[in-house]
Amino acid sequence: MKLNLLSCDAQRPDRRAIAKCIEAISAGVDESLSNELTGLLLEGDAVDIEVGDKNSGSALGALRKLKIDYDIIE
Repeated sequence: MKLNLLSCDAQRPDRRAIAKCIEAISAGVDESLSNELTGLLLEGDAVDIEVGDKNSGSALGALRKLKIDYDIIE
């Protein structure tokens, strides 16, 4: 499943938690790339990630918990 992460609506976003979440749910994303994607997301840019099918339900829940707005592409 592909997701387009649009924005983070948290009043005080936890940069480290968001980076760890992106690293955990995304296929082929390491720590440095997840930190870079987190920076882009918090600056207001949309970020596309690929989520494995086995992680899809828990991934969406984790994103909602972090107040990340997303669109499902596929």
